Amino acid sequence: MATMADVARRAGVSIATVSHVLNSTRPVLPVTRQAVLDAIDELGYTPNTLARSLVTSRTRSIGLAVSAISNPYFTEILQGVEAGALEHGYGLLIADPHDDPGHESKAVRLLHERRVDGMIIAPSATPDALLHYLGQHDVPTVFLDRLLHAPAGSGFLYDQVCSENTAPMASLVTHLAERGHRRIGLVAGLPGLSTTTERITGYRHGLARAGLPYDERLVAHGNSRAEAAEEATHRLLSLGAPPDGLVTADNAMTVGALRALRDRGVSVPGDLALCCFDDFSWADLFTPRLTVIAQPSKETGATAVRLLLERLASPHLECRTVRLPSAFVHRTSCGCPEGVAHTESPESGIPRKGPES
Repeated sequence: MATMADVARRAGVSIATVSHVLNSTRPVLPVTRQAVLDAIDELGYTPNTLARSLVTSRTRSIGLAVSAISNPYFTEILQGVEAGALEHGYGLLIADPHDDPGHESKAVRLLHERRVDGMIIAPSATPDALLHYLGQHDVPTVFLDRLLHAPAGSGFLYDQVCSENTAPMASLVTHLAERGHRRIGLVAGLPGLSTTTERITGYRHGLARAGLPYDERLVAHGNSRAEAAEEATHRLLSLGAPPDGLVTADNAMTVGALRALRDRGVSVPGDLALCCFDDFSWADLFTPRLTVIAQPSKETGATAVRLLLERLASPHLECRTVRLPSAFVHRTSCGCPEGVAHTESPESGIPRKGPES
């Protein structure tokens, strides 16, 4: 098995130069770097990552803790995280906290025990134990998708990245109101998550913009899961005056809502118009095709990696919260005919995508 010394001899450089090329610890002339890379390729040299981590105290690995990895939204985030990590020579260790605070603490502890250099986490609704552990062990961390709001002077030292939620949700409600719907229901996410709070706020803003009253009976929590969303949709449809329009607050809950509508024989958009937060690859395979808010999921994952690597390089940076714009994808479940464009009011700031072919 080839060693670093063998690579150095073949390339005609010192062992230290080979180390600098492998670890990016010092600039190396392009011609010298290429000679080292050629020697590595010719000899089939494989760096000893474990030994290197003992010297550098870095494993060049990132821990990713997100719930419901099977959810298409988080699957695409995972793709963005993985691409960003590999681009910079980092590996990825993944855990699913299941949106449970106890499981979350165990998952993060196990990732930390595997000596990841930093973590990217979509926190649960009650992350107190998580924050205690991260603070106690000074773990470089970026929070993803779900924001945590800490009071001033609390020592909160974490970067965060998420999509815009409030204005995009308002745009869905406004669009349904413009179509003539007056009882617009919402299947909301798990209470306590920032995404849930912000999307409910957006729902209320959309109603107010349309001059419609807020009726708490038209809001049912699907807890960010398909099964709970199915039950929540049944509850809304069982009201004495059921909704004539419905917004679902993420793609897992959209699946549950569609099951309930199918079971009750509710025609979309004939009996009830439907708009959804989150796009997914088969949203336009339904009849009708789903009008949605598309989040920049892969970009969110890649941005989280960038923020984490910048934090690792400069631990004393000011903490940053990055908001990424979402896009209104106009299809037909809202009741609009195929090919008809919709123009949102300017204050929403929502990028538009027309009907997809």
